[in-house]
Formats: sequence, structure tokens, C-alpha cells
Amino acid sequence: MNGPLRRPGFRYFLSGRLVSLLGSSMGPVALAFAVLEAGSPGGLGIVLAARMVPMLCFLLIGGAVADRLPRRTVLVAANLGGGLTQGAVAVVLITNNYNLLLIGVLSAANGVLDAFTSPALRGLVPELVPVDQLRKANALVSSVRNGTKIVGPALAGVLVATVGSGTAIAIDAVSYVLAAALLGRLHVSTAIAPRRPGVLAEVRRGWKEFRRIRWVWAVTVSSALMNLAQVGVWQVLGPELTGQSELWGAVLSVRGAGLLVMSALMYRLVIRRLLATGQLLSALGALPLFALGFGVQPGWLLIAAFVAGVGFSISGVAWETSLQEHVDRGMLSRISSIDELLSFVAIPVGMVVVGPLAAVFGAGRVAVVAGGCYLFAAWSSLVFKEVRGLRGV
Repeated sequence: MNGPLRRPGFRYFLSGRLVSLLGSSMGPVALAFAVLEAGSPGGLGIVLAARMVPMLCFLLIGGAVADRLPRRTVLVAANLGGGLTQGAVAVVLITNNYNLLLIGVLSAANGVLDAFTSPALRGLVPELVPVDQLRKANALVSSVRNGTKIVGPALAGVLVATVGSGTAIAIDAVSYVLAAALLGRLHVSTAIAPRRPGVLAEVRRGWKEFRRIRWVWAVTVSSALMNLAQVGVWQVLGPELTGQSELWGAVLSVRGAGLLVMSALMYRLVIRRLLATGQLLSALGALPLFALGFGVQPGWLLIAAFVAGVGFSISGVAWETSLQEHVDRGMLSRISSIDELLSFVAIPVGMVVVGPLAAVFGAGRVAVVAGGCYLFAAWSSLVFKEVRGLRGV
């Protein structure tokens, strides 16, 4: 066997991600049912916002910390913290002491920990495998992530129905602790940069570096615009436009299958201009928006969803690999945190505006226009020669 799996460090990393992602894919489903069972539909929005807002506020700081400290240490601490917060939520639910304020505070703490986790994860892979194996490593990580998206929510639904939301969240808490144990076994010898004036100075330096690298900010802005156009329409208008819960569930499953199949194929494919190919094929994500807007037959909608999943998978692996191959490792977590911040901020904006737009212009028309905007955003970065000409290892 030739590839990143031959390296024990990467195997521990991948195992930790599998455990963590499986638990994390179950947690939101279980928490949503717990809040709704308490008779608080509005409370669910509060809990979700309580997690998202602190994560956005601390993302840039999380990126700076991950570039200053050993990323393994940051990940172990963050996963242990996640285990504590989710464990506390589980205790509250299992003991029937539901309190919206307490759940919101614990969700906020978990959001802060996520802000430190994600940049450290994205910066750790290049420390575990040689640069010529980054594409394969990212393809494996993507396969694990996409597989848990399919299995996790379904497993959470079974657990909630059989043993309750509190127990399901307790399992999520245990997954954090197991992930911390696996990540703690990593032996990464990375020189730590000399301490500089402070974290905020590091954030400013990261922003300066982000602006300096044209292909990085071009693709990041493109991705943010794609999220703005796509996520709100997909999540808010998608169920309405399909009109059938069974069909919508099938659409989501088929898109997940496209993600999983393509991420597995990316382990074998060798693409010289990986970033440009990823941006070009990311436009496939517009197909289901057009299909929803034009009201095509269910079979065509399912095909569009699968093809979109293929495009999302290629572009995701291409972006992660390009960052890891070409961005200085001492800046990688900060650059990644800026990328995530811009992408995440665009999502709630799109979700807020899509409802009023649909009320005025009609859901189908909004979906078609969103598809066109998504297509334009996907290809906009290809205007830059730095994006078109960037070569993979």
C-alpha cells in the first residue's frame, strides 16, 4: 500500500476525524429534537445562533493560535473541551432539567472551541504527509467527512427514537474524548515560530498575507458568493419546491452519494491544474438550483443533485490541497480561518434574504436566478491567471 495511510500519524489523524465527525454529525440532530420536544421552536434558532456567532467571532483568533502553538495541542485541548460541553448538555437533558439559557451558553462555548478546531485541522495535514501525497490525504479526509454526513444523521434519528436525545448527545461527547485521545498520539515535529507581539498582531499579519496572494482571495470571494447564492435557496426553498418530504430526503441522500463517490475517485485522479479544475467543475452545483426552479421531473432533479455532489467534492479537495501545497505552513491556519469566516458569514445572510425574495418574486424564479448567480460566482475566479495557472504537485 503506497500513500498517506502508510504513515501512522495520518492514520491516527484520520481515525480521530472519523470518530469526531460521526459524533458531530449526530449532535445537531439530537439537539434539535431535544429543543423541539421541550416545546420551543423559536428556541432552536436561538441555540443555533448561540453556536454560530461565537464561532465567527473567534475564527481569526483560532487561526492565529493554531499558527503559533503546536496544532496537535490545540486540537487535543479543543476536543476535550468539546467533550465537556457536550457532556454537560447530555446531563442536562438526561436529568430532565432542560433550560434554554443553559443550553445556549453551552452551545456558545462549543462554538468557540470549533473556531480553534477547524483552522488547526486544516493546517495539520501537511505536517503528517509529504507534499506529493496531500491530494490523496485530502481525498481520504473528504471521504470520511462525506460518509459520516450520510450515516450520522440517520444513526442520530434512530438513537433519539430509541434511547432519547440526551443519550445521543452523550455519545457525541464521548466521540470528542476519543478523538482527543487519537490526536494525542500524533508525533509531529514542527518548529514553533518565535513569539511575536500578540495574537491580534498575528491576525493582522494573516490578513495582510491573505490579501497579498491573489489566487487565495479570488477563490475565497468566489466561494463566499457561491454560498450566498446557494445555501439559502437550497435549505429554505428546496423542501418547498420539491413538495414531498420523501423526495427531498432522496435528493439530499443522492447529493451525499455524489460527494462520497467523487471524493473516493479523487484519491486516484491526478490533475495538474487542480485548482482551476476544481473551480471550473464547482459550477455543477448550479444544476439542482435550476432543476428546482424549473420544476423538472424528480428523476432529473436526483441526477442534478448527484452531479452537484461530484462538483462540490472536486472543488473541496482541490481547494484544500492547493492551500496546503502553496501557502506557507506558518500562515496556513490563519489563511484558512479567513476563508472560513467569509464563507460562513455569507450563509446566514443568504438564508435571511431568500424568504422575502421568494414572497415577492416566487420561489421558482428565485431559485433560477440563484443558479445563474452561483454559476457566475463559481467561474469568476478563473478570470485571474494565478488561479488558472496554479499547478499542483
